[in-house]
Amino acid sequence: MTNQKPTATCRLKQDYMRLKRDPVPYITAEPLPSNILEWHYVIKGPEDSPYYGGYYHGTLLFTKEFPFKPPSIYMTTPNGRFKTNKRLCLSISDFHPDTWNPAWSVATILTGLLSFMLESTPTMGSCETTPAEKRRYAQLSLEFNMKNEVFQELFPEICEEISERLQKIEEQRKLAAAASAENGGTGPDGANGDGETTDGGGMFVAGGRSGIDDSNIWHSLYTNLIVLVGFVVFALIVHYVIKSMNI
Repeated sequence: MTNQKPTATCRLKQDYMRLKRDPVPYITAEPLPSNILEWHYVIKGPEDSPYYGGYYHGTLLFTKEFPFKPPSIYMTTPNGRFKTNKRLCLSISDFHPDTWNPAWSVATILTGLLSFMLESTPTMGSCETTPAEKRRYAQLSLEFNMKNEVFQELFPEICEEISERLQKIEEQRKLAAAASAENGGTGPDGANGDGETTDGGGMFVAGGRSGIDDSNIWHSLYTNLIVLVGFVVFALIVHYVIKSMNI
């Protein structure tokens, strides 16, 4: 009697090999080394979306009946579209076994998740935020993910990308702080008293009044000096005319 591996294990191994051979745009996925039924994924925010620049980590939990039953889908990284650590109600998740298709693979599931993320259709597990809030979450996702040990273990290449980006952001902050100190400090929202503003990375994008106060002082002194010299010259001329008349 031959021992056959569970269907889910065989199928998930096949899906993993397909993902490595034909990667899905914006998506990376890895199963736990100790449990192939638990997958972790990372979605990189597409360029033309408010998620651009963000890295969104989540999990897929499969049952031993996969592919005949759909997985549970969770989002771990705060993102402004889905609630974190909540089962997501999607047509590709275990909320809707009636719409599940056994032919769908891990790549199909994650592609569907990304597609739904870019929409605004409400569902159980979704939330509503403004595009500005989503962009804010995208920035915060860098440091958030780096605090997750499983994320660091499964996605070392992505961690390297994030580390480089965080280093650049820190360098920009130091430059911004130095520029702020030289110009008297900044005010709220990255604008100082001279009208300077900063971009999302903290770099100055609009210069303020540099050296204007000193220029005004010298201009005033120069003007007063000219007036004084003119007065002295005028007094000498008057004195000379009066002295000539007396002669």
